[in-house]
Amino acid sequence: MASERTTEYISTASERMTRTRYGVLAAILLLATVAYADRAILSIAGPGISKEFGLNHVQLGYVLSAFSWAYVVGQIPGGLLLDRLGTKKMYGATLVLWSIATMLVGFVGNITADLSIALGLLFALRFALGLIEAPSFPANGRVAVMWFPKGERGLATSLFASASYFAVAIFSPFAGWLTSKFGWPAPFFALGVIGIGSAFLWAAVMHEPRRHPRMSRAELDHIIAGGAMVDIDSKHELTSRPALSMSVARTLVANRMLWCAYIGQYCTIALSYFFITWFPIYLVQARGMNVMQAGFATMIPAIAGFLGGIAGGAISDWLIRRGWSVSWARKTPYIVGMSVGCCLVFSAFTESNIVIVMLMTLAFFGKGAAAGAGTWAIVSDTAPREAVGLAGAVFNCIGNIGGIVTPILFGYIVQATGGYNVGLYFVAAHCLVAALVYLFVMGKIERVKVA
Repeated sequence: MASERTTEYISTASERMTRTRYGVLAAILLLATVAYADRAILSIAGPGISKEFGLNHVQLGYVLSAFSWAYVVGQIPGGLLLDRLGTKKMYGATLVLWSIATMLVGFVGNITADLSIALGLLFALRFALGLIEAPSFPANGRVAVMWFPKGERGLATSLFASASYFAVAIFSPFAGWLTSKFGWPAPFFALGVIGIGSAFLWAAVMHEPRRHPRMSRAELDHIIAGGAMVDIDSKHELTSRPALSMSVARTLVANRMLWCAYIGQYCTIALSYFFITWFPIYLVQARGMNVMQAGFATMIPAIAGFLGGIAGGAISDWLIRRGWSVSWARKTPYIVGMSVGCCLVFSAFTESNIVIVMLMTLAFFGKGAAAGAGTWAIVSDTAPREAVGLAGAVFNCIGNIGGIVTPILFGYIVQATGGYNVGLYFVAAHCLVAALVYLFVMGKIERVKVA
């Protein structure tokens, strides 16, 4: 059947080596950036929302976590639908729906001024956003498996894994400006419009590798030879794929290597959610910055995190090309990066805002390098062929529990202690745990075979 599909492939491009896969990568980077901006925007609007409705730290923590509750719940169903319907349809449809959910948050103040009703609406809309957005990052991982050979996959996955920083770097100053000029609802309206526009771009850019109009045979042969699974979105693969079996499910939840990857993702997500939820609020409430200043202050660590993500993925791929095993090429940047991330704990011991931003910049460069090399790249390298989308969903489901725990516990810690220092210890501890798990427990990284 594979040979039949090969003869069906018709290239309208020349037979020179094209780089069409990088155009697809740019598209998923855009979509991942929009997805993370939708998550992060609440941290910039948070002080304004708290002031308008009278939310305390614990209530705000629950609102900040609402996205992750649904995101975790939606991962497994989203992954199953992704494996059944394919990447293009699922991503396009959910992008439009989550953009609408984002816009609706901006209308809450027009609906009610009552604290309990507003709290319920904010939680419900953020919950809806998380549920709809659940398949997005498993879809990104699926595109990486489909379009990139193993020696390029680290860089590809590092780009969309670093979208959280890219989103913050771009949208935090923009959102801060919109909030200061037009009020806290304005960023939600702007991002909703951007998301709907991005859906049209996705529909135009995304195709299966064999059927892409700008794909040369040379590029197709190159990615196939490198291990890209180019047919996982083909009609034959989608319709002939067996239903979820107990052996597949057991494999995904019983493999030690995969559990270490899940723990690593949990720890990196915990750091990410501190950064995109409480960090800007910390700068406003504990460090005395205004909303615009906090928006710009978060931009510097965000850029560093994005650059770290690219560096981690590129170094990992370079080590593979230099003959390193996949295991150590993926694990080494992760271990070093998360060790560097521990330096954010020193923010608890300084009164200088400049030093705090510098420490966060270094920490998030390290965390970005770790995530770029050792999270989604590992899923792409290890997921069973029978369940690429589901494997990414399980990984993201467990990992994003960190997005629930961190905003809530951080809120309780601030409320109980009257300050942010203990919360900083809590966040920094994740870096140490993750580095130790990858170094001493994970073992060999290899593609999992279903028993």
